[in-house]
Amino acid sequence: MQPAHAQFGALNTNPSSHQINRSEPVTFTADQVDYDKDKSLVTATGHVEAWQNGHVLRADKITFDRNTGVAAATGHVVLLEPDGEVLFSDYAEMQNNMNDGILKDMRALLQQNGKLAANGVQRTGGQINELSKAVYTTCNLCAKDPTRPPLWQIRATSIVQDLEHKKIEYHDATLQMFGIPVAYFPYFWTADPSVKRESGILPPLLGTSSNIGAFYGQPYYQVIDDQSDATIIPMITTEAGPQLDIEYRRKFNDGSLLVNGSGGYINGSPQGSFVTDGQFAYDDTWRWGFSVNRASSADYVRDFHLTEGLTGDQNVLISQFYIEGFGQGSYARLDSKSYQALNEAINSSALPTVLPRYQYSFVGTPDSLGGRFSLSTGAFNVIRSSGTSTRRGALTMDYERPFTGSLGDRWKVTLHADAAAYDATDFNGTPNFASDHSVGTARALPQAAVDFRWPFARDSGAWGTQIIEPIAQMIIAPQTGDSQIRRIPNEDSLDFEFTDANLFGFNRFPGIDRLEGGVRANVGLHGAWYLGGTTFDGLVGQSYRTEKDNLFPESSGLHDQVSDIVARGTFSPTRWLDLTYRTRLDKDSLATHFADAVGTAGVDRLRVSAGYIYTTFDPYTFYDQPAPPPAGNNYYFPRNEITLGASSKWGNYRVSGDVRRDLATNRMVSVAGDAIYEDECFIFDLRLYRRYTSINGDSGSTTVLFLLTFKTIGQFGYRAL
Repeated sequence: MQPAHAQFGALNTNPSSHQINRSEPVTFTADQVDYDKDKSLVTATGHVEAWQNGHVLRADKITFDRNTGVAAATGHVVLLEPDGEVLFSDYAEMQNNMNDGILKDMRALLQQNGKLAANGVQRTGGQINELSKAVYTTCNLCAKDPTRPPLWQIRATSIVQDLEHKKIEYHDATLQMFGIPVAYFPYFWTADPSVKRESGILPPLLGTSSNIGAFYGQPYYQVIDDQSDATIIPMITTEAGPQLDIEYRRKFNDGSLLVNGSGGYINGSPQGSFVTDGQFAYDDTWRWGFSVNRASSADYVRDFHLTEGLTGDQNVLISQFYIEGFGQGSYARLDSKSYQALNEAINSSALPTVLPRYQYSFVGTPDSLGGRFSLSTGAFNVIRSSGTSTRRGALTMDYERPFTGSLGDRWKVTLHADAAAYDATDFNGTPNFASDHSVGTARALPQAAVDFRWPFARDSGAWGTQIIEPIAQMIIAPQTGDSQIRRIPNEDSLDFEFTDANLFGFNRFPGIDRLEGGVRANVGLHGAWYLGGTTFDGLVGQSYRTEKDNLFPESSGLHDQVSDIVARGTFSPTRWLDLTYRTRLDKDSLATHFADAVGTAGVDRLRVSAGYIYTTFDPYTFYDQPAPPPAGNNYYFPRNEITLGASSKWGNYRVSGDVRRDLATNRMVSVAGDAIYEDECFIFDLRLYRRYTSINGDSGSTTVLFLLTFKTIGQFGYRAL
């Protein structure tokens, strides 16, 4: 028998939506159709499918009463809604373009794996579904035993599903876990799972703190329009008074904006913070942005954990405004920055205000000779209320020309030049401590270098491929000497470590306020062995000078004519093991002055990691004439730390943890752990962080986060600070 196909005139007499067409006919297909002209009944049987105005009704049998406009469906009834929602029922009666009706023993599939079941459903206007004796969950049922209770479900005497406002209301509801009641709610509502943004009350923040006592915060989320929303969190505490936090967010066609403000009390005094962040595109080349991070005190930020919303280092807040552009091989940026100290150990008056700084860089394409030209230039104005204020304009240029010899040897000739002009006041203050109060000077340093590499490779078949590569670099430049210490301000070269990473370079300092000059040679030996999935790669090298350079501190490894030995080795025997070690050894005794080791091993089921760092370098030697530490006080310890971590992922479970210990002081630095269970409907997350070091005179802190997430419903948790 061929399937039947038919159309009937519109049955809608009271359309309730602009999407409903009054004249839209009912169209259906079925294996067989019978007509009863006397009763105006049309009976379709066998794989019946009827559709009207985006609604699709499927059943084993559908009877159309053309007098009343009622369609009665029996046997494996399925109703597909225009928004993708799917309803299953044993029996259904639908009318008015399938917008009104009743369903018996209904089950519904919603978005985000949502599932609804009810003894009966009454639909009104295609927008309200009233469910009696209903159950809701996002958990999948057990395949082996479908009667087994899901991980969680909500049982309610009635549930009202508002399809127009995308809202689900629960009346006389009980939250069950594994079939056991754990919470009761006379009434609550949630957004439909298809809704991404909906105004309403968010899960509360509960906890205790040694600084502010017990606290309760009740967030409220407000959708303002399609582009903006806000979160409001009033909080009460037992020891620090009330606190209010408001965050506003808005999306624009060309960017985004975030504004956050908070106010509260600590020790009886009013406190507050302000954060804003924005970025906007002017066109395809240029964009501009800003960020402001300010707080009334470090204690306020620490006690209310506001650093989660503040950008940058938790000890220093950074505020900036910038304009930047991206061209073909070029980049430009103009910005201004200010800093606020949150740690009492940091002198706020010594922190700089950058007003402004300009940067420009350009990398050209290869010319007809095969060389490439590049340059970078910039200027800044650094202002300190206590310490050196510096104005600088700088220019750096490079021209590189590579060659390849007939024997596979590789050469590169580089011409390099740095030039800068300075004007500084309070030169005898932080961070320079020079003898003069002010200075105005300019200097330039041209340099030329020849790089040579000659890789030798051997294919040993079953023994893999081995590579031996000698490397040499010769640099010729005027001797700069230590006169820079007395006449050049130092803003960008206060932090540096001599390792294999900067062995071959014109300047081992990170900036140009200190320039390495003189005739020098850098040599190294690179080796690698590739054996199937095993890789070993290593480098060892040293630097030689015609004269000593007093610009480098004695413990830096570069002060003498012959430098310390630097080396690096990487060993990866399999995809689940990776080891890297870097070191700097004394040129005479081979004593270790620097060591950095990192290793990871394992697979997703169990992965462990370890790290170790040791250095004897004293950071205070970066200051040219610093104030000495108090006599008899062992103020500086060589850095000597170890970190250990482990993680495991097994099905729905994830566990991770790490510890950090200072071996120099024989004290713990921090301990952290995280345990997570996640499936299609539920997340359990337990986090722990313990800080042993002191900030602003405290004795460390402990943070615990306990979070239960019922997907599409909400989150509930306990947080202790």
